[in-house]
Amino acid sequence: MKTTISALMLSSLLLLAMPSMVTAYTLPIFGNANMDDVVDEKDLDLLQAMINGSESESELADADADGDIDGDDLVRVEEIIRGDPTKITLNDSAGRIVTVDVPVERVIPLNMRHATAIIVLGGKDKIVGVDTTVRDRELLFGDLSAREPVGVTKEPDIEAIVALEPDLVVTFTHLGPQDLLDEKLPPEVALVRFDLSRAESLKEEMMMLGYLIGDRDAVRDYETWYDQYVETVEERVSAILEEERPRVFMERESTDKEASVRWAYASDTGYTDLCEVAGGVNIGKEKIDYNGDVEAEWVMEENPAVIIGLSYSGGYQAENGSLLKAYWDGIKGAPGLSLVDAVKEDRVYIISGDFSLGPQMTIGTVVVAKWLYPELFADLDPEAIHQEFLREFMHVDYDLAEHGAFVYPPMG
Repeated sequence: MKTTISALMLSSLLLLAMPSMVTAYTLPIFGNANMDDVVDEKDLDLLQAMINGSESESELADADADGDIDGDDLVRVEEIIRGDPTKITLNDSAGRIVTVDVPVERVIPLNMRHATAIIVLGGKDKIVGVDTTVRDRELLFGDLSAREPVGVTKEPDIEAIVALEPDLVVTFTHLGPQDLLDEKLPPEVALVRFDLSRAESLKEEMMMLGYLIGDRDAVRDYETWYDQYVETVEERVSAILEEERPRVFMERESTDKEASVRWAYASDTGYTDLCEVAGGVNIGKEKIDYNGDVEAEWVMEENPAVIIGLSYSGGYQAENGSLLKAYWDGIKGAPGLSLVDAVKEDRVYIISGDFSLGPQMTIGTVVVAKWLYPELFADLDPEAIHQEFLREFMHVDYDLAEHGAFVYPPMG
């Protein structure tokens, strides 16, 4: 059974509590009384002190979300620690408090990002339906791509979803005006919303999913892998002064606009996080909010040192990089951009949306870091890291030497 409560105030408090480094976060599961990244015995001790009146109540102390801090919360936390709770209450990335019946046995991810996360966390066999982003990528997802269809990410087939009787549906925080899942799903189906794209929240979202559907050892293994590479990038670029960092224009491939209009990523997206974590200065941030159109003339005036284009061509099903190269050629040939330092110095790069966000954000971060600071990160091999992810976390026989096109120009 699901219970959803507006939690914008709680969400704001949690964000304020989160340190800026990606390795530290607050796990927004109720029962996490001390507001760290795990529910453990320390929370039991603190809860008991709260019940005794010797400690102030925290935002996540009410483990059963009934409005009271009491012995029932101690029982719930003990169950969570043992791994046998019947319910878990969490605060999802849309600011909703959701109670989920566990263990979850039947789950529907509404995008390849969510499907990938569930596989990483050991829950592949629990997936009963998939959207087109999974069905269209058989090389990556194998037999999972043949599971029951549930529509497309932005317009899920609610009737098909309900017919599959899932315990849990996982999707993005907002899909647009056509997003009727909160209204249309029956009360026995829990809905949680995770974007799995932001550097500040990816690990906490993965951990919450791990508590719901996966193996907690698997999520800790993933965290270790993530930190190994992302912390390396963060530590090395932390010593670089702001004025010495390359200025970067980040754009997305667009086929319905004139070449003189560029679709820019400015702020508050996973792609802008890639740039910032990797030590770049995103010039769009001062021009527009979030994302949108800018004139190529403005890009020329700003004269970025690097241009990074996001493409939804290529990816796991591609057999060559011809479409990525076509986009790369288009940027270099756009009106006025031939005068920009990024073009003149041959620092125009294309990255595929298939592998640069979601649980693979680690790989995207290393790719961008090598583009911005090739000498500083000469020892990191994004393709080897990508292959490691596919082998250790996706458990798929996918050889990057034979399949896929993820960046252009190819990284040597």
